[in-house]
Amino acid sequence: MRITHVRSLASQSSTAAIWPSSAASGASRSCCHMVASFPLRTTSTAPTKRRILARNYATQHQSTTSSSSSSSSSASARRRSVTPFNDDGGVPWTELSGREKTARAAQQTFNLGMVIVGVVLTGGVCYFLYTEVFSPSSKVSNFNRAVDRIRSDHRVTDLLGDGRKITAHGEETSNKWRRARPIASTERTDAQGTEHFVMHFHLDGPRANGQAYLHLTRRRGQSDFSYQYFYVDVPGHDRIYLEKSGGDAPGDKRGTLFGIKWS
Repeated sequence: MRITHVRSLASQSSTAAIWPSSAASGASRSCCHMVASFPLRTTSTAPTKRRILARNYATQHQSTTSSSSSSSSSASARRRSVTPFNDDGGVPWTELSGREKTARAAQQTFNLGMVIVGVVLTGGVCYFLYTEVFSPSSKVSNFNRAVDRIRSDHRVTDLLGDGRKITAHGEETSNKWRRARPIASTERTDAQGTEHFVMHFHLDGPRANGQAYLHLTRRRGQSDFSYQYFYVDVPGHDRIYLEKSGGDAPGDKRGTLFGIKWS
């Protein structure tokens, strides 16, 4: 009886000794199974995660696009109305209303008109400067040539003094500035179409003073003026003629210089 009880205890102890090892091996197999199955579950969930990320990106992009479009539409709704006085061309033509297109067209028409007026005025100023100053037959050119001839004529310099010190000016005025003395001159065209240019001015020299007179004519069809007379009067002395003509024939072959016929 005692021997049988001891055997049963031994068998139980052996069984108990074997069970922990079996449990340990089972636990190790379970752990190995879990470790081996973990990558499989990760691989199977990767496409799902990518789809979720793509869905989130699409949602964010759509929300960003909608917000930008709404902001642009709100900005266009908030823009200032275009008028002829504040239009700077920043708003495209396609975004303008009918009234705003009319305002822009009116502004551009006005600007074009101002450009045309500026071109016309510039052309008028250039024409005036050429005909009155730079043209060989202008009043200024005739005056300068006459003064140069007076300064170089020894008969005049004998009476007035050194030619380099002889000054010429227009009519006396209350203004003390010499530049404000206008040159007296007249221009007219007679019944035959002949142009007449008459001028006189004052001369001041170191020794005496005098006056100069000249008369130029240009017949119809001619391109050059010719002298009818050009003389200098000095008080107390005889008249000094620099040019004198009784009238040139149409076919006169005198030499010309600066558009003037010289005898």
